[in-house]
Amino acid sequence: MATLLPKDTVLEIMVVADCEWPNRPYSDASALPPLRPSPYAATQQIDRKLPRSRRMRRLLDPSTRWYDGRDPNEDVERLTELTDFGKNPGGLRARIHVPATLSEHPALVVVLHGCTQTAEAYDRGSGWSRLADRNGFVLLYPEQIRTNNANLCFNWFEPGDIARDIGEASSIRQMIEAVVTSHGIDRSRVFVTGLSAGGAMASVMLATYPETFAGGGIIAGLPYGCATSVQEAFGVMRARGTNRPAALAELVRRASSHDGPWPTISVWHGTGDLTVNPGNAEAIVDQWLPLHGVARGSSNADLVDGYPHRAWRDADGRIVIEAYSISGMGHGTPLDAGGADPFEVAGPHMLDVAISSSRRLAEFWGLTGDTVSQRQKVDRPTQQDTSPIGIGASLAPRVTRAQRLHPETNDRAAVDVRRIIEDALRAGGLMN
Repeated sequence: MATLLPKDTVLEIMVVADCEWPNRPYSDASALPPLRPSPYAATQQIDRKLPRSRRMRRLLDPSTRWYDGRDPNEDVERLTELTDFGKNPGGLRARIHVPATLSEHPALVVVLHGCTQTAEAYDRGSGWSRLADRNGFVLLYPEQIRTNNANLCFNWFEPGDIARDIGEASSIRQMIEAVVTSHGIDRSRVFVTGLSAGGAMASVMLATYPETFAGGGIIAGLPYGCATSVQEAFGVMRARGTNRPAALAELVRRASSHDGPWPTISVWHGTGDLTVNPGNAEAIVDQWLPLHGVARGSSNADLVDGYPHRAWRDADGRIVIEAYSISGMGHGTPLDAGGADPFEVAGPHMLDVAISSSRRLAEFWGLTGDTVSQRQKVDRPTQQDTSPIGIGASLAPRVTRAQRLHPETNDRAAVDVRRIIEDALRAGGLMN
């Protein structure tokens, strides 16, 4: 059984576990029912470049505030509140970032944070607002509140929140319409991405409002419609669901009256993810392949920044689905926080593995001057088309900063707090 920990302890710095309650909200902690472990847990990799004494001081000093992803040298909030965007049946908050200089008909990127995160913290870690400033597109950050979910997770498994025109899905769509109208957004360039529960909610938005989005990026997420209760959600997170591709695709078809064209899909997942089973990445690919009319065996593979990447093209040669397998990475968003042009900040669930998912998604969607939306070098037929994403692929060129924190596994019955703590300390060179 996981235990809530005080924020001023060394254990909190690593965000070793979080818990949730069966009902909400509670104003008196003494009235809370017994805790149940939540599968959303993470470890924090300590910066190995720091001297051992400085690493220990950072662990012991709560003022570093790693728990919210804050860069100690940056205190400026980059997001502003969006109000009066509609009836808001899901009861969500909305935050936006509008660069000082916009392109003539700007694109819009909708970003959905993960559990235990805020919009501001996710933006600080992922660097999306810095990319927006450089390239003149607008950001929308829907934000969960604790009265909806005690862990700040989007309710991607609640039937009342994942259907068209109701609940949280409807609130997000209303936010999008308000931003599109207010800022002259090009309706053909609206995109959505998210991490974990946010990634699963991105799947919800792509399925329920496919006509709204040109593309989506799903990071450590799950396919649409794979769970309709908390119990089912826990099950599908721990092991890939048994639905066949045709059945998964049918869930999307039934979510709206739309009959194409369909959004492009970019899937990201770490092979060492112990929170959301990496098989869910394969299931997301399976869900969208039939909709795009693309055969699974037609993919091409290459290595991008040292990591296995697969792409599927339609009859016109356009990449409609791509999948990144981040070898050895745990549960989180892939960052390149230590690269030549850093704009991201590592922290819990924000993992520096020398590849930037934010930058790559922006390029894939044609939002930057370095667009690679039609990758020139995706021409080597894959030998792994029928296996889970990336399994068996060569890792020889893999970058050295992608450190494995945990051995790969397919199952995990419960959060082992002691093991997580010890593994994180070993990763930081603080324990043998």
